[in-house]
Amino acid sequence: MGMTSAQKSGFGAILWDWLTTVDHKKIGILYLAGGGLFFLLGGLEAVIIRIQLISPENDFISAGLYNEMITMHGTTMIFLAAMPILLGLMNFIMPLQIGARDVAFPFLNSLGFWLFFFGGVLLNLSWFTGAPDAGWTNYAPLSIQSPGHGVDFYIMGLQLSGAGTLMGGINFIVTIVSMRGPGMTYMRMPLFTWTTFVASILILFAFPALTVGLFLMMFDRMFGSAFFDAALGGNSIIWQHLFWIFGHPEVYILILPVFGVFSEVFPTFAKKRLFGYTAMVFATFLIAFLGFMVWAHHMFTVGLGPVANSIFAVATMAIAVPTGIKIFNWLFTLWGGSIKINSAMLWSLAFIPSFTIGGMTGVMLASAVADYQYHDTYFVIGHFHYVIVGGTVFGILAGLHYWWPKMFGRYLNEGMGQLSFWTFFVGFHLTFFIQHFLGLMGMPRRYWVFLENQGLDTGNLISTIGAFFMSFGVIVFLINIIYTAVKGKKAPGDAWGSGRTLEWAISSPPVHYNFKQLPLVRGLDPLWIEKMEGNEKMTPSEPVDEIHMPNGSILPFIMTIGFTIASYGFIYQTESKYWLIAVYAGMTIALICMLTRSLKDDHGHHISKEELERVGD
Repeated sequence: MGMTSAQKSGFGAILWDWLTTVDHKKIGILYLAGGGLFFLLGGLEAVIIRIQLISPENDFISAGLYNEMITMHGTTMIFLAAMPILLGLMNFIMPLQIGARDVAFPFLNSLGFWLFFFGGVLLNLSWFTGAPDAGWTNYAPLSIQSPGHGVDFYIMGLQLSGAGTLMGGINFIVTIVSMRGPGMTYMRMPLFTWTTFVASILILFAFPALTVGLFLMMFDRMFGSAFFDAALGGNSIIWQHLFWIFGHPEVYILILPVFGVFSEVFPTFAKKRLFGYTAMVFATFLIAFLGFMVWAHHMFTVGLGPVANSIFAVATMAIAVPTGIKIFNWLFTLWGGSIKINSAMLWSLAFIPSFTIGGMTGVMLASAVADYQYHDTYFVIGHFHYVIVGGTVFGILAGLHYWWPKMFGRYLNEGMGQLSFWTFFVGFHLTFFIQHFLGLMGMPRRYWVFLENQGLDTGNLISTIGAFFMSFGVIVFLINIIYTAVKGKKAPGDAWGSGRTLEWAISSPPVHYNFKQLPLVRGLDPLWIEKMEGNEKMTPSEPVDEIHMPNGSILPFIMTIGFTIASYGFIYQTESKYWLIAVYAGMTIALICMLTRSLKDDHGHHISKEELERVGD
């Protein structure tokens, strides 16, 4: 009995620790776990879509359910899987790379995570009452007229999650600007930190457009306004503009951090410094700048006119230039290096041809004239999956294999890593390469069935077989995670033996204050510089002294529950006025938390000098 109660209190204590944590590393792991959960959900939806399209005139799921599947698959993968997993990597690694003990706003960091997670849960609760069915882009007037509450769940779920992401972006910008360690000038920052910085700037400027669009949609659906209803003098094209002014920079928010990942992986495993560091930083900014000038290429067939189409076509083609600079710099980094091949490196190498194909079809789509043929066919599906899976997902998997020993102190199993890679890689190309041809043969997007004798059978069959291969790869990766947690080989601080940046200079996993003494940064790749001079570890910039750290707080969690209850109330207040009670109750909970936070002084805690000296390194 004594044993079980001890275990229970142990579990309770651990749960409380994770619910109240403001440690950037734990929040990073929470993002990875939450994003991973939604990734599996989105993957399941994708497999259901592919089973429906395995043969002509199939009736595996109904047309209505199919619309819900494609809507939820796209929304889940972009907003609830890819973004949060990247935010998890950024959260964990970036403060370590710049020599900081935490992020600038630890409380806000925690609130951002819970808002994302509850927004995702809220969106997925719609499965029980009718999920959104207007496509992941939620175009008006279809979304305005969609019956039931599916689209309302989309609006409120993304509004909550988006608020969390915006907080994360602001937090990272302030952290990088104001908390770099001694000697860490901007041009000494690792590329992953740079791409985190630039992606956060994109979040800051792109997400408000989505927020505004969702607010207007909310008023149209819940309060009888007419922003997007043409019959009442509204304009449904405005939704497309608002969505894509957010949506195009969003794809760069998804790809820039993984560009940073590759810029860390290649130098580490080629044992060479990154080729063209300055050009890489410049190219990152150029991509971000041009990313805001291309949104209407999603709207070439809307009828904006030849002048607008031409301008956006030229801008879209121009964005290929900085991306090309990066691809060549990675190749030059590998050139002449002593290359070590492992899982992280395989994902990174596979990225280059896969993403290049995605970029090439992107330039094809950028031609406004040709786009009249490609638009709304499977060619576009092929293109953006090459960019988002062949780019972002490959990059996430490279980053996870690369930093796993740093995050959890154990190496992922290499054999399983390679099995997972090859099955996923082959499955990915089987699934999406053929879709370009299906599109050119005239197969439209978002169609529930295709007919017999249209020459589309074989292509769709191959595509679905590929999806099963990818599923197998993901399952192997999950088994690898469980196996590693139980039996994984323990990792030292510099897990790969050729680490160049500050995160490899501390223990794996890191202690909660990161650095006992802040390191002195003497150039680009600071750890490599110390190694070249025969030092085993970083030269400290300060004597051992007490460290000030923030306290944990349950308030972000409770505040988010309040917002979630209020969101539920908004969704159903059109049914009856009683639901307004939920709105008021939820907002009251949130406001009480805000007041508590504002009025109660929380000065954090100090870790004494004696304690630090007792711990050793």
